Amino acid sequence: MAVARAARATAALAREAWAVAVMAAVACVLAGCSAPGPRGGHAPPSFTPPPGSPPAWMLTRAALAQVMTSPAVRSGLARTRVYEILNPGQTPLAATGALPVVTFSSVTELEQAIAGNQLPAGTRAVLYDPEAWPFTPAGEQRDPVRATRQAMDIAHAHGLKLIVAPALNLTTVRPGPAGPRWRLFLGQGLAAALARVSDVIELQAQSLERETGTYAAFVGAAAAQARRANPRVTVLAGLSTNPPGAPVSSQQLTAAIRATSGFVSGYWLNIPGRGPRCPACNPPRPEIGRQALQETL
Repeated sequence: MAVARAARATAALAREAWAVAVMAAVACVLAGCSAPGPRGGHAPPSFTPPPGSPPAWMLTRAALAQVMTSPAVRSGLARTRVYEILNPGQTPLAATGALPVVTFSSVTELEQAIAGNQLPAGTRAVLYDPEAWPFTPAGEQRDPVRATRQAMDIAHAHGLKLIVAPALNLTTVRPGPAGPRWRLFLGQGLAAALARVSDVIELQAQSLERETGTYAAFVGAAAAQARRANPRVTVLAGLSTNPPGAPVSSQQLTAAIRATSGFVSGYWLNIPGRGPRCPACNPPRPEIGRQALQETL
């Protein structure tokens, strides 16, 4: 038993040292990228979990219902902070204890919902999801920073936090150099620019989760870039049980979580189904999400 405990302690120290080394390298690469904090008035309290607490989790209403069928997951989530992502007009699930967050793909949609008192009681934040897709206006795709600033001003005026979840495909909207989208995202400084005008930035890294090293490299670099631009920003990372492409396993999600838990404050666990907003997604696989949560909570 003593040998096993010592081995686990050594492994934990090794992971911590590796995380510190990666962050030091990232900081060196991104030196000189610091910038003023976010504009706007007083924002609601931070999403960042207290030191030593487990990561926060964001899940859609459907995904939360699917993973809560596991008693082990339900018990684990009860010990951490959970945010339930709702589409406009949805009501939160009963008896989950999750805090509601309403998602929007355009600033106009967000403004109209808030002005019309269409957010459910207890809403703490709104999520702005700009992507290169039909649901985000072309002007907002071309200038997501300006659109996010508008969304933050609207949210703060109503006592709400703003989460921005920029898709990597925003890098394809304007002509520019070729290369992997995650590298272009870093090269264009989108993490920094959007962190300055938001309270929380969620990095849509789920397309990279099959390669743990690439996932960790992107999340670590983007998180460092965001925090240098705005030390107060909370950084989350995206995961998916069924992103486009080859099927993923719970072990791949678990590896991604363990490789990046020192870089972010939590995760958005996606369990999408094929539809207009994810035409290339594989069929939903909630069991993958439940397994990953059981292994990491």
